[in-house]
Amino acid sequence: MLLANKVVMISGLGPGLGIKLALAAASEGAAAVVLGARNIDNLDAAARRIAALGSTCQVLTMPTDIHEAGQCRALAAETLARFGRIDALINNAFVYGGYLPVETAEPEQWTSVIDTNLYGSVRMTQAVLPAMKAQGGGAILNINSQSSVRSNPGEAAYAASKAALSAVTRHFARELGRYNIRVNTARMGHLGGVPQQRALAEYAAANNATPEQILDSMRQSVALDRICSDDECALAALLLISDYALPISGATLDINGGDFMP
Repeated sequence: MLLANKVVMISGLGPGLGIKLALAAASEGAAAVVLGARNIDNLDAAARRIAALGSTCQVLTMPTDIHEAGQCRALAAETLARFGRIDALINNAFVYGGYLPVETAEPEQWTSVIDTNLYGSVRMTQAVLPAMKAQGGGAILNINSQSSVRSNPGEAAYAASKAALSAVTRHFARELGRYNIRVNTARMGHLGGVPQQRALAEYAAANNATPEQILDSMRQSVALDRICSDDECALAALLLISDYALPISGATLDINGGDFMP
């Protein structure tokens, strides 16, 4: 199985990609899935859904605000206490920030977006590094967006945070390689989850269109002629923390059905 016997930590657990990453990790043989998020209801629901799979995967849920370095370290410490190691971290927590046209948005409106999407991922990464160094290696995956390379109106703050995350990923990969720690990023295209539906509705309203019209326009640019599901994208992303990706670090995997092609 893709993640046999691995202890996988995931930050962020909304109704979109986060829960699908957790379920896929458990289904792919992870020994334990550790979930850190602010919403306790989401954490409890995720634990129940993983238990319903009938797998042997253990689950640790812990309320965690990635804006606080101490809470990130506490999640890592509890993971070590329970399972003895941290094989992989997926930085999935994010905020979209709403539709903010760059010509009118105050720079201060970008603060929470950058603090979550960039600084939060850095805090979580730094929290797991002592454990990964001590155990001789590990894998870190930063969930990214093709917004970082495609200029969509109203997404400047979100795009800037994700573009910065791409740069930081490469620096982490360069600096941590000597510890056998791999750091990669998965650049997601259009997804079908609830967070993306909300963003789609905002974008459509700002452009005097219906969400269906915008979605159809997006679909037409995708080589596969469909919007890929969160389930499909989660499995593709997990490849980068698996042993099949041992020679891969500092890389970007585009998971978009052939929409953006660098």
